[in-house]
Amino acid sequence: MDESQLQKRSQPPSAPVAEGELRASDADRDRVADILREALAEGRLDSAEHAERLDRLYASKTLGELEPLVRDLPGVRGPAPAPGPVAYTADPTGENPHLVGILGGAERKGRWRVGSRITAVAIMGGVEIDLTEATFTSPELVIHCTAIMGGITIKLPENVTLRGGSVVGIMGGSDVKAFEAPEPGAPSVRVDGIAFWGGVEAKAKRGKKVADWTKKRLEK
Repeated sequence: MDESQLQKRSQPPSAPVAEGELRASDADRDRVADILREALAEGRLDSAEHAERLDRLYASKTLGELEPLVRDLPGVRGPAPAPGPVAYTADPTGENPHLVGILGGAERKGRWRVGSRITAVAIMGGVEIDLTEATFTSPELVIHCTAIMGGITIKLPENVTLRGGSVVGIMGGSDVKAFEAPEPGAPSVRVDGIAFWGGVEAKAKRGKKVADWTKKRLEK
């Protein structure tokens, strides 16, 4: 064992970081800004004091720098608890469309309420399914694909779960980029079917999220 290894072993373990030294998040700053805004509306702070504290707020880096800004004000709260999982229940108002592209194309995109099943058929043509702005009304959506000398493209928001591996390729193939949603209780999408001299592609579109579902989590 060389000298450098002995020195590393002899070093004491680093002390845990104090709570006040933890880096502040945008959510922490927003929470303090809300308290300052309420204090201004109630007359506890005048406009000059409010502006001065806001300047200090947005220059703050740690939780310890935020605490003095609201120490003398009522309504000081700890960090908001993380929202729990949302359980989806089936909603019969969702659409279950059949999209067929034969020697041509078919698409479904924009803001719409998707149900529990989509059937997509592309024969020497193409079908595009864009769910990045859709409202999910079922805990699981199954997309059944048939691609014969054609292609099917599926775009998803990044906070749903995508499961693939059930598309059979016969002189064709599939590119289903399966992933798990970071939040528990997220709706899931399962892609299955067949690709004969054709292809099926499904992937998440970065930056796109299910806004309605996110709102449900925050209101829970």
